[in-house]
Parts: sequence; C-alpha cells; structure tokens
Amino acid sequence: MYDLVKKMFPICRSITGNGVRETLRIIKAHIPIEIYEVPTGTKVFDWTVPREWNINDAYVMDKTGNRIIDFKKSNLHVVGYSVPVNKTVNLSELQEHLYSLPGQPEAIPYVASHYKERWGFCIAHKDREQLEEGEYKIFIDSKLKDGSLTYGELIIPGESEKEVLLSTYVCHPSMANNELSGPAVTTFLTKWILSKRRRYTYRIIFIPETIGSITYLSKNLEAMKKNIIAGFNVSCVGDDNGYSYLPTRKGDTYADKVAVNILSFKHPDFIRWSFLNNGSDERQYNAPGIDLPVCCVARSKYGAYPEYHTSLDNLDFVSPEGLAGSYDVLKECLCLIEKNHIYKVNCLGEPQLGKRGFHPTVTTKSCGNDAQKMLNFIAYADGENDLIDISNKINVPVWELYPMIEKLRQVDLLSEI
Repeated sequence: MYDLVKKMFPICRSITGNGVRETLRIIKAHIPIEIYEVPTGTKVFDWTVPREWNINDAYVMDKTGNRIIDFKKSNLHVVGYSVPVNKTVNLSELQEHLYSLPGQPEAIPYVASHYKERWGFCIAHKDREQLEEGEYKIFIDSKLKDGSLTYGELIIPGESEKEVLLSTYVCHPSMANNELSGPAVTTFLTKWILSKRRRYTYRIIFIPETIGSITYLSKNLEAMKKNIIAGFNVSCVGDDNGYSYLPTRKGDTYADKVAVNILSFKHPDFIRWSFLNNGSDERQYNAPGIDLPVCCVARSKYGAYPEYHTSLDNLDFVSPEGLAGSYDVLKECLCLIEKNHIYKVNCLGEPQLGKRGFHPTVTTKSCGNDAQKMLNFIAYADGENDLIDISNKINVPVWELYPMIEKLRQVDLLSEI
C-alpha cells in the first residue's frame, strides 16, 4: 500500500483532468475497475459537471531569472483550476494572488478554485516574507475546456444483491494522507474481497470528492437506495495517530453499528466525532433524500491535523504501519458484515456443553473460562440479537466469537435466523 501511495504521489490531480485518469490507470493495474467519463455540462442534481482542467507548467520568476515558485518542484504551488496567465506584474499585484500560512511558515498550502475562474500561487510563508520589490514574470500553462469528469467503479457480485459500499476520492494533488491513503487502502481491500467467497455484493468507487459523489449518485441512486446496507467513506487512513469515526447523519445505521463495535474492541481510545464535523463524501451520501448508511472510519480525520491540506501531508506523514492498521480495521468491519446473523440456540434450557466437549468434566476453581464465554453467548442467542448485539452485551470481540459459533453450528446447537 505504501508503494502505491509513493507511485501516485507526484501526480497533479484535480476534480477533472489527466491526473485523475493517470491515477485510475495505476489503480486499474491492481484491480479491474471500469473507468467512466461524464461530459462537461451534464446536470447532476443541483450541480453541473465543470470544464476539464489540465496543467503543464507554472512558475513565478524574479528579475534574475530564478523560478522562486515552481510547479515542477511541487504541484501544490499552483492554485487548482488556475486559468492560463503569461504576464509581468509588480510585487503588490503578485501578493494579491499568493496564498500562505503564517501559522505554518514552512508549509505550502493546498488551495483550489473549482467553480470561479481565477489564478494564483501557493508559497511557504517564510519564502513569501523574503520577496523583494520589483517585477515578476508570471506563467501558468493550463487549459480549461469542455471535457469530462472521470471516475472508476468496480461492482463485485455476491450471493445477495444487497450491497456494501466503499467510496474513496482521487482528486487532490500531492498529499499522502488526505488524498492517497484512501485509494491505496481501498485498492488492497478490494483485492482481499475478490479473493473471498462473498455473501454480499460490493460497490467500490474511486471518484473526485463532492462533485464526483454527486455525479455518481445522480446516475445510480435508485439501485444504491434499494441495495446498500452499509458503506464506508475511506479517507485519511495512512498516518500513525489514533483512529477516528464520523457517524452517519442518523447515527444509528447498520454501518454505524459495525464501525463502533470493531473500533471499540480494537482501538477503544478512538475519537468519536459528530456528523456536524463532516467534510467529505459522507455528507453527500447522507444528504436528505439520499439517506444512505455511509459513515467514515479514519486515522487523523481530515481538517483535524496540522498537516492537512499542506505540503506537510507528505510521504513522511504516512507509514506502512499506519496504512496496515486502517486496512485491518476496515477488513474487520467487512468480515463482520459478512458473518453477522441473528442467532438462536436449538434447545430448550441450557445445553449440556460437557457431553459435546465444550466444558471441562472436572470442575476446579479456575476452569471454564472459555465455556463461560460460550454460555454467555448462548444466553443472548435468543432469536432477537444479532452477533453485534451479543458481542456488545457480553463484551467479547466478534472475531473471538467466530470459531465459537462454528463449533456450536457443527453440533447443531445454533441456527441463523
């Protein structure tokens, strides 16, 4: 996963354009996604697919010919969707088009203007303070033209038409956690899903954030509302900090129930955010009238870590271990969805576990811990509680209950309702 992040990191992406296409082609080399193009001007609910933006080069040059701001050194240096410019300006006019962060003087900020035409450059504040009076050559070799919005999709059929959604975005330039951790983890989760027998169908999408999810919903909402039982927006899953959970708008969907159970046992110190702290595509999936059960499981949540939307969100900020931890949490969520049932014990009264080899036949002071765990499970396997309910009630992680359930089923003591 980390190698995939490194490979995609240099690409200049935006909500449209060749950077998105190149990113999707790299992902397609790993998993068989289909790539779709939606033309500029297409109405998608209250929005319209914008013109396509591509950029070749951009710089600010001082009077000695030095590129003091250079797109070739960092694609964050240019405001996303900047219109073409080729002129000379004085320092005062240049300052009107510069963006920096006084509180983070070493960082280049990420800035974009997708829906209003302008041009601009982003610069580390320490470098901005060194600019001297004089003339500066401004050059942006970009194109805004009718084109299309590009996204990737893979639908993996299961035994049921009911679906689990994984959604991640491919629209920001070189930021490792905010942009690339999501596609990398989602790609490798997809590889794992493809290797398994599946109870459910999986809808996996790689889209530009906001306009991409709105576009996708406008084309697929009927099927999604009919079939999706749970979904996860995969974002900011690569750093080594703690875990975060942002619920659905309703807060009590199946996705919420699954995510909270897994995080509570694996990482009980996770941060539980309010839906009002949203800012990614879970907002679109939970919009009134859309109402899909999609939550967000992350490491450092977007907007909540200092490196967010800056050049400090680089390859040093994410790690193989951070990516692997997020992969593990999300895989456990998918395992739970696959294995979850309402269970009912198949006998009247407490079953005799000893004759089936599940309870010690000699009673001592310290014996019977596993047997007690099984009896606790059986106590709530009453045809009303699903596996998550039982796990929560008896305070045992679901992955410890999976082999126990299999043992009980093998001796016909347990039924799935």
